[in-house]
Amino acid sequence: MAKAKIDFSSDDVRHRYRHTSSHILAQAVKKIWPEAKLAIGPAIDNGFYYDIDMEHRITEQDLLKIQKEMKKIIQANYPIERFELPREEAIEFERKSGEDYKVELIEDLPDGEVISFYKQGDFVDLCAGPHMDSTGQIKAIKLTSVAGAYWRGNEKNKMLQRIYGTSFPSQAELDEHLAKIEEAKKRDHRKIGREMDLFALYDEGPGFPFFMPKGMILRNQLENFWREEHAKRGYEEIKTPLILNEQLWRTSGHWDHYKDNMYFTKIDDEDYAIKPMNCPGSMLAYKRKMHSYRDLPIRLAEMGQVHRHELSGALHGLMRVRTFTQDDAHIFMLPEQVKDEILGVVNFIDDVYTLFGFKYHVELSTRPEDSMGTDEEWDMAENALKEAIDAKGIPYLINEGDGAFYGPKLDFHLEDSLGRTWQCGTIQLDMQMPQRFDLTYVGSDNKKHRPVMIHRVIFGSIERFIGILIEHFAGKFPLWLAPVQVKVLTVAEAFTDYAEDVSSKLDEAGLRVEKDFRNEKIGYKLREARNQRVNYILIIGEREKDSNTATVRSAKLGELGEMKVDALCQKLAAEVANKDI
Repeated sequence: MAKAKIDFSSDDVRHRYRHTSSHILAQAVKKIWPEAKLAIGPAIDNGFYYDIDMEHRITEQDLLKIQKEMKKIIQANYPIERFELPREEAIEFERKSGEDYKVELIEDLPDGEVISFYKQGDFVDLCAGPHMDSTGQIKAIKLTSVAGAYWRGNEKNKMLQRIYGTSFPSQAELDEHLAKIEEAKKRDHRKIGREMDLFALYDEGPGFPFFMPKGMILRNQLENFWREEHAKRGYEEIKTPLILNEQLWRTSGHWDHYKDNMYFTKIDDEDYAIKPMNCPGSMLAYKRKMHSYRDLPIRLAEMGQVHRHELSGALHGLMRVRTFTQDDAHIFMLPEQVKDEILGVVNFIDDVYTLFGFKYHVELSTRPEDSMGTDEEWDMAENALKEAIDAKGIPYLINEGDGAFYGPKLDFHLEDSLGRTWQCGTIQLDMQMPQRFDLTYVGSDNKKHRPVMIHRVIFGSIERFIGILIEHFAGKFPLWLAPVQVKVLTVAEAFTDYAEDVSSKLDEAGLRVEKDFRNEKIGYKLREARNQRVNYILIIGEREKDSNTATVRSAKLGELGEMKVDALCQKLAAEVANKDI
């Protein structure tokens, strides 16, 4: 009888498959190094890992040795059997096995918790499961890397060795995944950022990126686009200070709920904080004067720089930094305007992501354990978000307990050209901050009422969004964003005057032009321009000069041949105006 095909589209199946793979990894390590102590080995996105404590330092060569042993375990096709033990027996079992980390895990479990183990061959591991039925169901595996990881993520604990791997139901799927990883390495925004001279990261400021002239062109184009689109939709722009006093952060709730992520300073013997979020400043901006119900909704937008404390090990290029600029907006509205305002933001986010060619999915994050407000307020807020997204007809996942401490949120996860997802846009409905800051408006009854508020971002963080764009487009940006849109190259010095005329026409058409009139071979100059990922390269020689043309090469379309300069200027100006991708 034919074996049932594994449905790898199912989250549950993928989790079981890779969780089983992590146990096979642990079994292989224990076979080669019996003295190794096992910590934890979960399934993760696109793979699995296992944290291991042993004296031997695992090398790239060791990964191949472990992988070979894993294949033997898979070929043995051991049945995977679950069994339970009472708490004291479970602790004694792990003590006899020398598994100190497992003993600690069991001791930390609450009373009455079921303690289960999984057995495959002569290997037994503490685990809640679930798993596949046998080791032979795992078909294609690959160990990818080894890294350090503190036990339980606490830097005060011992550093363990974390072995990463991935697995798929077929070799073809594994090969496709590994090819994507290789492509991702080529597209690494840190590598491309250096090659294009967009930004720099220095030891003098870990997590504090420097933007170079070409990077600032890209950044300013994004910010200009942001301002134009917000103006069209009735937003007013504000700017709030970087440093505000302690009392403000106590009022906002950040002091109690976010203090560990903040930086502090003293001014005139008074405690101040460098802002980790822009919202308290927007509260003060709203509160500066009395508002009527006729004024609402009020949409205040801010490109606000924030600072958040991140551990050095978590920093990653522009994707994870200690200072970044959020494209924030805070919308103050009447209760009856909530649904329409949420829909307005959903449509805005959809317009922006569609412009860049991103697909996306939505997650609704509900009340976390550490939160402010009553059950009734949270129920009302969560239902308002559900009703709005249902009205739009967009499917969504529910992410239990992952809301902000002041309200539930809709998170927008965009998908890049490699199929990776990035959480960028967010809509957070907040009924807490207006209460804490005593925000009011005068209603039609001439009495004071409390507005409802939305926090929202679209890019999320300008820095991170730039990192995503670099990798999505592999540095070959849409023409309207590109730091250098056209580069003019001369075949020989004799054609410099004509090349200057061509460059001037492009410049007059509003295009960003670079010139390379050096006395170098054209092949060398052409390779250099390609490596810089310039959108259009123009070659000027005798034929071009005589015919008043330029030979044009597109970074995306290849050779376009000779074109009249005026027609080329019109074509490129239209491409910029239309924001073609």
